[in-house]
Amino acid sequence: MRRRDFLQGVAAGAVTFLFTIPAGSAPIVPTRPGAYPEDFNAFLKISADGRVGCFVGKVELGQGAMTVLAMLVAEELELDPAKVDMVLGDTDLCPWDLPTGGSLTMWHTAPVLRGAAAEARAVLLGMASKSLNAPVADLALKDGAIWVKAAPARRTTFGELVKGRKLERHLGKVNPKPLSDCTLIGRRVPRKDALAKVTGAAKYAGDLRLPGTLHACILRPPAQGQTLVAADTSAAERVPGVRIVRDGSLLAVLHPQPDTARKALALVKGTFEGPEPDVDDARIYHYLVDKAAPGQRVMISRGDMAAGEKRAATVVEGEYRNAYESHATLEPHTSVAKWEGGRMTVWSSTQSPFVFRDSVAEALKLPPDKVHIIAQFVGGGFGGKLVGLDAVEAARIARQVPGVPIQVAWNREEDFFLDGYRPAAVVKLRSGLDAGRGAITFWESTVAGVSQGEAELAYEMQSTRYQAPAVPNLHPLKVGAWRAPNAHTNAFARESQLDALAAKAGLDPVTLRRRLITDARLLNLLDLAVETFGWEPAPGPTGRGIGLACGAWRQGLVVAIAQVSVDKATGKVKTERFLEAVDVGLVVNPDGARQQVEGAITQCIGQALSEEIRFKGGRILDKNFDTYLLPRFSAIPRIQVVFPETSTAVTQGIGEPPVVPVAAALANAVFDATGARVTHVPFTPERVLEALKHAPAR
Repeated sequence: MRRRDFLQGVAAGAVTFLFTIPAGSAPIVPTRPGAYPEDFNAFLKISADGRVGCFVGKVELGQGAMTVLAMLVAEELELDPAKVDMVLGDTDLCPWDLPTGGSLTMWHTAPVLRGAAAEARAVLLGMASKSLNAPVADLALKDGAIWVKAAPARRTTFGELVKGRKLERHLGKVNPKPLSDCTLIGRRVPRKDALAKVTGAAKYAGDLRLPGTLHACILRPPAQGQTLVAADTSAAERVPGVRIVRDGSLLAVLHPQPDTARKALALVKGTFEGPEPDVDDARIYHYLVDKAAPGQRVMISRGDMAAGEKRAATVVEGEYRNAYESHATLEPHTSVAKWEGGRMTVWSSTQSPFVFRDSVAEALKLPPDKVHIIAQFVGGGFGGKLVGLDAVEAARIARQVPGVPIQVAWNREEDFFLDGYRPAAVVKLRSGLDAGRGAITFWESTVAGVSQGEAELAYEMQSTRYQAPAVPNLHPLKVGAWRAPNAHTNAFARESQLDALAAKAGLDPVTLRRRLITDARLLNLLDLAVETFGWEPAPGPTGRGIGLACGAWRQGLVVAIAQVSVDKATGKVKTERFLEAVDVGLVVNPDGARQQVEGAITQCIGQALSEEIRFKGGRILDKNFDTYLLPRFSAIPRIQVVFPETSTAVTQGIGEPPVVPVAAALANAVFDATGARVTHVPFTPERVLEALKHAPAR
């Protein structure tokens, strides 16, 4: 398929705007999986009217990728970002890319794309030099035009130079513009997807209504891990217009109307088999610890732990827990698949177009080039749409009804049931502080349920031991990536433990961290956060309800300060104020970055205070948002976001770092307000009341 053919059919659901390509344009430069292309034509195409098309395998999740990537291209080509038209997440049109997760867009993809645009700029200047008979040094470039500085009437345009053709000249690695010459980077730019989203024009997978679409509702087991062994579909088949499709253990009811398909599905009587684990949401923590114990391995060991324990004047032991948590995306998983001409096309709500392509190809035993994934706007991912079960289901059904588009749209109950949850976990810590209250003499961490990822931060510790289990199938429920996997669990334990050490030793939490921090960036960020918040710390609990926590994701650093109030009669925690100072290096679009941080804080207030999957065996008890409690508008505090000044041209991405310290900052704020140490996420009113029973009298 040519890019022009696709883009003229944009009504079928492409995430793109405005861009069209002349007839005869070359197909995308093929790339091998696992590698970005070296040819900048894979990323960029200049049309005859001078508009620039940008093709990237990432997707727009609401995080602003469409805008910030266009900014980088526009920066190098001296364009208005409005003249850069984005095509995202189409496996036929875009070069191979890693999933949109883990803050990889800015960390991995952005430098490659910016380099491609820098090379394209140099090639265009070279072409203009030849066309205008003037040295490159004598030329100026702006808004798609190139002219001779001394004679502005001698000019040409991108469109005139390229004429819609592929640029054949290549210069290899060309350095991007120095930051001192940049006019877009670091400035606020309107979001490219904003108008489409606020007017309802943006297309999500659930909005697609291809001609002849049948809606598929799938028979689900009552418990995770069970398999369909028999089904009576006779009653459903009597519903006018219903079709039944069976592919192994997958049974789907099809109908042109989704509500009719759902009602007919309720008439199917299925028999399922499979064991259920003897565990529930109350007993899961002992279950994990007991199952992990035989497989515990020392992952990191430094210094003499025994000697460190002897030097300790203040010792704290703590156990920290977090529950299973759903991604709870407002848009449930949805895919539309069509089998036609020996190829499977899937329009999907996905974070991972190329992973989805390979998963569908494997399920259907097809070569990957026989599968075409077209990513749509995505209504939230958070790691939950990295794997493509819904896409595989839609493709398996569509294979049996050739030429007919099949839509699989999970309802909320399915979305909770089939989710890969944030893992439940237990972190046990033992640590000691020396008599001078300036050194951690020993630190021992043992986890069950997660790894030791991001467990360490830039704190001076004289001896450490970190243990994690090597136990397959540890969890009784399906688990997966949830923003900054492992890091928020370990940060909650670590930062709560540091707070407990400080309180027991009579130190305020800021002073202890200042004495321990070994990284100048983190120390600077701590000072920035404290100064911006206007906090004069004192040993807790002070009754003011202010808590501090630090966190990291790769090289991105965060310091969070929270202020809460606690109703001691009900146990309800209300977040009054929340500040994060975030250092991820170069911030390309400050407005978009601020939105990312604000969204992370909002989401993690729910993570910390209310969100928890309740289950019994393999049966998920939460089926909708009446029992699985997301934060309401009334729960959102005043939020402040600050970024330090930086001279670096490197960015770490900002999707993951802000989530890491939120729960810990809130827990430490609860302690400062009440003297009660909450150690179980989420700290629901019931858990807060229980903690208050054990708080020392004040």
